[in-house]
Amino acid sequence: MIDLFLLVILLICVITDIRSRKIYNKVIYPALIAAFLFHFAIDGWEGISYSFIGFLIGFVLLLIPYMMRGMGAGDVKLLALVGALKGGTFVFESFIYMALIGGVISLFIILIRSGALKSVVQFLSGLKNGTVYYSFHTSDALKVKFPYGIAIAGGTVLSMLAERMPGIW
Repeated sequence: MIDLFLLVILLICVITDIRSRKIYNKVIYPALIAAFLFHFAIDGWEGISYSFIGFLIGFVLLLIPYMMRGMGAGDVKLLALVGALKGGTFVFESFIYMALIGGVISLFIILIRSGALKSVVQFLSGLKNGTVYYSFHTSDALKVKFPYGIAIAGGTVLSMLAERMPGIW
């Protein structure tokens, strides 16, 4: 039940992050209250502790990138929500997957925006034809910004899959 709830929240946040580059508090805060209430109802004060520790771990993991203006506050709150719902170990595993997904997306965007991918294709086709052509355009490609909610959602989903199929990962 908690996984389905989390998937719905992630889907909403990814859609809003892609459309408006925002993860809305009106989605995060009610879900956060629901997470704390759910864990309190299931395990009492121990459940609240479990949820709060997960929240803190998720929050702290993205606090430094946020302070360096590498991501928005909504991204930090979303990962903290993942921790509040699923606990500290889960949110840390999600963070590892999220970082890998985010790195791949960033690298792809840099290759496209900088013209590096086009230059490699032109270089390889030039080698095939016997001519050498090289042109690498530098630009603001290293200032990559994309809706990081995608990476957070992807990392969380991979962690959910790893939970269900422990021998695969």
